[in-house]
Amino acid sequence: MDEIKMPETGNVKISDDVVQIIAGIAAGEVDGVQAMGSSFSGGIAELLGGKKPVSRGVKVDVQENTAAIDIHVVVRYGVRIPDVAWSIQEKVKEAVETMTGLEVLRVNIHIDGISIEKEAPAAEEVAEETEE
Repeated sequence: MDEIKMPETGNVKISDDVVQIIAGIAAGEVDGVQAMGSSFSGGIAELLGGKKPVSRGVKVDVQENTAAIDIHVVVRYGVRIPDVAWSIQEKVKEAVETMTGLEVLRVNIHIDGISIEKEAPAAEEVAEETEE
């Protein structure tokens, strides 16, 4: 039987920005992540209109078939930080590998801060304050 050789159809190049957006969305969906952080250089780029909010706090290094990702996040007060970091690593790795076919070599997590938000007062408390 003759072997059929398919002609090469070309190359696919995935932009770093695409990988940043995928990683940013995946990280933002993890319970315990309050916000995406931003490194100093990322903050300047965002001010100059260079970065989209979804990719804020995400830096990627894409080589031919691999990616290394750094993610800066702010977590909610009270969460177990190692668990949140592990979840981010797993979710980002899975999302990037599934959607791009790239092998994710590492996902480095940088905790830039902890968000301490006051809970909104209950409706009853607000009603009592307005009556007085």
